[in-house]
Amino acid sequence: MKIRLAAAVALFALAGHAALPLTTIQDVLYKADGTRFNGSVTISWPSFEAMDASAIATQSTTIKIVDGNLRVQLAPTTTSTPAVYYTARYTSDGRVSFEESWSVPSSAQPVRLRDVRVLTSSVSAPSTGETGAVITPLAESGVTGLIADLGARPMKGPGYAVGRVAMVSLMGTLDSVVGSPTDCVRVDGSTGPCGGAAPSFVDADTLSGIVDGANRTFSLTATPAPPESLTIYRNGVLQKASMDFSADGRNIEFQSLSTPQPGDTLIAKYRLASTDAGSGQLYAAPQILCSGTGAAVNSVEFASVGTCWIPGGMLMAGDRVEIRFDLEHQGTQGGYTFALAWGASTVLQKDAGAADALASGRADAFLKTAGAQFSYQCWGSSLPFSTGVLSVDQAYTDGVQVDFKGKVAEAGEVLTLRGFSVVRVR
Repeated sequence: MKIRLAAAVALFALAGHAALPLTTIQDVLYKADGTRFNGSVTISWPSFEAMDASAIATQSTTIKIVDGNLRVQLAPTTTSTPAVYYTARYTSDGRVSFEESWSVPSSAQPVRLRDVRVLTSSVSAPSTGETGAVITPLAESGVTGLIADLGARPMKGPGYAVGRVAMVSLMGTLDSVVGSPTDCVRVDGSTGPCGGAAPSFVDADTLSGIVDGANRTFSLTATPAPPESLTIYRNGVLQKASMDFSADGRNIEFQSLSTPQPGDTLIAKYRLASTDAGSGQLYAAPQILCSGTGAAVNSVEFASVGTCWIPGGMLMAGDRVEIRFDLEHQGTQGGYTFALAWGASTVLQKDAGAADALASGRADAFLKTAGAQFSYQCWGSSLPFSTGVLSVDQAYTDGVQVDFKGKVAEAGEVLTLRGFSVVRVR
């Protein structure tokens, strides 16, 4: 019994004196000239409670640094109460070389100085007069130039998507390129098949003109591009340029000795330009300029329930802008009026009745060099389907605003713009 009691007392004593968990800081220090640092570092700290509830008193210790080798074990401070910093003063050649603050994490493996160093501007001396420092947050406004730098950085745009190639939109935001995974990206952010636009071919084009043995002038359906791609066959026999014929655009002139005779068959093959003034330019997908839900109005006076600002430089002649919107009316006593404006020009305005709980509208704008030509259509629950065409002189080169407006006939009833979209198509 006495032996068991003595063993229990010994185990209790060992448990009460368990080792304080320490983190090893180990590194090699150099001077700027490449030689190793020799001297000492004095490490001081305020009183704190370690992670195992051990009470650490205010103290300091001096460690020699020989041939740049530093190794010291310290109690972690990132998990201490309160969180504190160690102050490390380096001495070499009999004088203090520099000073820095350490925040020591809890680690079973040795850590390097870069893992414990903190910016001295983010700490301040404690008011108790103890050696060391306590953690104090650094406000963004305290960092010189940080707010301006954050404001100057590119922001995510509505077309930003993770895992896609980024591009800077005309509004200066970061959007993502739209296209197939095998497409190539052009400098303007558009996409398409790699290697440029595929050429078009014309095969078995029949030359137009009278084949009577006297007529030597004929014409092609289209203009060959390049001109050297043109080949002409007479009764299956290849004709040689400049010897049998000459070409000028679509016009073909046969030499007198090669004049087609009655019954001859004339066939031409040639390439076409990838794009020309009469062909539309292909884009991977339309571009959504604005899309979302709108506001509500319960006034008998016209008020805006949604807007879309299209910045200057976004639109150009030949573009097409498609506008769609949907409305909902709550109330049974009176009707309502809705309108769509392109800048200062009203594109459509319709009066709906009390029975029109829902209404929709569409407008299609083709942009001219100056102004635009609109076609529109609208309808409602009871509102008959109606269409219209008009031309507006509103300039768009410096930007233009699309405005959705509405008003109710009876105060207190509500007209809501449930959704709208403005899409550019090239």
